[in-house]
Amino acid sequence: MNLFDDFIDLLYPRVCTACGNNLFSKEKIICTSCIYKLPKTNLHTEKVNPLSDFFLGRINIESAAAYYSFKKGSKVQHLLHQFKYKGGKEIGVYIGELYGRELIKSESYRKAEVIIPVPLHKKKEKKRGFNQSEYFAKGLSISMKNEVNTKTLFREKMSETQTKKSRFKRWENVNNIFLLKNPQNIEGKHILLVDDVITTGSTIEACAEVLLQIPDIKISVAAIACTINQ
Repeated sequence: MNLFDDFIDLLYPRVCTACGNNLFSKEKIICTSCIYKLPKTNLHTEKVNPLSDFFLGRINIESAAAYYSFKKGSKVQHLLHQFKYKGGKEIGVYIGELYGRELIKSESYRKAEVIIPVPLHKKKEKKRGFNQSEYFAKGLSISMKNEVNTKTLFREKMSETQTKKSRFKRWENVNNIFLLKNPQNIEGKHILLVDDVITTGSTIEACAEVLLQIPDIKISVAAIACTINQ
């Protein structure tokens, strides 16, 4: 950084989006301490893991993993809040880059060919300003060198907020709201389906059920965080 950048930092300090501490000159988005100390799941290192088991019998997927373990009141929750509700697009891209570097070391994820983010309804995306899953996907794409496809899977109907719903109500809320357009474009592909947070898995399940209608499709799942016990 130059003297001008240092001066700007004095006036408008850059802070870590996880812990809120000031960032050093060579740090960005997340401080070095949080990079190493935030609770990573390492689920991508095992094809059979608690998250993949969570989807067993519900949808036919190749693998499932999330970068962080999510708990209410945690730094991970604060990080995601800054990303999702404070317009921090760069946060999602940065986390995607970090996680992508880990995923390409995994045999399961190395085979993915196309990244598909869970879509938002157009009205909701317009209100929020962006689709958080898409920006996470963009970061993954940078590290994994795979294209991001936002044209095939789309959300036809608005759904209510999932925050306070039970697992069944969440599934009911997203059931039959996703559709496909020109599915032939990804026939035979290994898809990496991505979302920001996996809680009950209802949204991922609804998306996967629709995508699995495409011939010879394989699906792996990745998220920034999940609430599944390790």
